[in-house]
Amino acid sequence: MRLEHGHCFCGAIEATFEGDPFWICFDHDDDCRRAIGSPLTIWIGYQAAQVNFRRGEPATFSKTRGIVRSFCGTCGTSIGYVDEGLPNEVYICVGFMHAPERFAPEAHGYWELRLPYIVMNDGLPRIETYTRARDPSLGTPRERE
Repeated sequence: MRLEHGHCFCGAIEATFEGDPFWICFDHDDDCRRAIGSPLTIWIGYQAAQVNFRRGEPATFSKTRGIVRSFCGTCGTSIGYVDEGLPNEVYICVGFMHAPERFAPEAHGYWELRLPYIVMNDGLPRIETYTRARDPSLGTPRERE
């Protein structure tokens, strides 16, 4: 069985991820961009049962209804998020992983929100909204402005 590892910049938070992720995608969403401080990120989707924090407890923050983001309370490294609209799914930031090169994205989410200088010639699907079927009652990034 595949076992992946991740840790924050200072090492206070460590986690393991058992099995294959079910989804990996680029995210151009402006909510995520602001939360992470990067022009885009790659989210790695795991079922909650696949994620095991081995050291430390992530700090959490929620500004967006239905979304709880996690990070290291010591160094600030973005760890991931959970979304009430996607039950039992945990999305981990590629920068948290020990071997980020093993997580090739399958699509672009929120392509319409990409920054104008982001040019990608990868041939992946460009999805205008969320890349996963999500509870629509929680809204979209454009509705949360």
